[in-house]
Parts: sequence; structure tokens; C-alpha cells
Amino acid sequence: MAAVSLRLPDDVSHRLEDLAQLTGRSKTFYMIEAIREHLDDLEDLYLAEQRWTDIKAGRSTTTPLTEVMKQYGLDN
Repeated sequence: MAAVSLRLPDDVSHRLEDLAQLTGRSKTFYMIEAIREHLDDLEDLYLAEQRWTDIKAGRSTTTPLTEVMKQYGLDN
């Protein structure tokens, strides 16, 4: 595991310390969890932006929802 140095604003640091004390978990645990969650969101956003760029540039096409529903038998 890589070590990282991180400067936190005082308010965030205090909240993190309080949470760690209340739950018995480490501050590191919560920092890793927060970064993982945010990275997932950022990766999803980046992928969506790339797809949208490809669609606008004509490098990719879309499928109407009715077609997708029909393909998967959800058009009842």
C-alpha cells in the first residue's frame, strides 16, 4: 500500500476525527472509503462525457429505449 500525505481543512479534519472516535474505525479507513467512492463517481462521469463526445462527433450511435426494451423482452 502506498503512503500519501494529505492536508485537510480544519473542519474536515475535525469531522473525520469525530467520526473515527465515534465508530472505532481509523481516519485512514474513512479517507480510503471516501476516495474510493469519489473515484467511482469520477470514473463514471468521465466515461459518460467520453460517450457523449463520441455521439456528438458521430463516432458512436445510440439505441432508442423502445429498441432496448424490446431486445431484452421488457416491452410488455
